[in-house]
Amino acid sequence: MPVEGNVELMRRWFQEVWNENKSQTIYELLSPDGVARGQSGGQDEIHGPTEFARFVEHIRGAFPDIKVEIEDIFGAGDKVVVRWSATMKHLGDSLGIPATGKPVRSTGISIARIEKGQIVEGWDNWDQLEMLKQIGAYTDAETVPLAKSA
Repeated sequence: MPVEGNVELMRRWFQEVWNENKSQTIYELLSPDGVARGQSGGQDEIHGPTEFARFVEHIRGAFPDIKVEIEDIFGAGDKVVVRWSATMKHLGDSLGIPATGKPVRSTGISIARIEKGQIVEGWDNWDQLEMLKQIGAYTDAETVPLAKSA
C-alpha cells in the first residue's frame, strides 16, 4: 500500500475506533498477529484485535465521551506517525478511580507499521501521568530543596 493509503488508514483508525466507537474497525484494521506497545505504560503489549478491543472498552469505561483530534500525521515507507490530542470527561470508574466528572485533555504520539492494509505493530506514548493529575488521582510530591554543599 502506498504511503498515502497508510496515512488514510490511520485517519480512519482514529476516527472510527476512538471517535465513533466502532469496535469492528479494530478487527478489520489490526492484524490478528498485530502487537501494540505503550497503551498501558511500560513494556506492556497488547496482542491482536480482541485484546485491543478490551483496552478500548477499558478506556471508554472511564471516558465514554472521548474525542481524539489528529494534530499531525505523516508517513514514510511502511510507518505512519500521528501526534494527537484527546478531550474527555472522567465519567466512569473502570480505571479503579471513582468517576469525578472532571474534564481531561491528554496528548500523545502513535507510530504504526502497516502491511497489506493492516496495522501489524504499534507504539504509543501518551501522557498518562497528566491524565491522572487532572482527575485528582495523583498529585505532585512536595519539592524538597537540595542540601547546600559545604
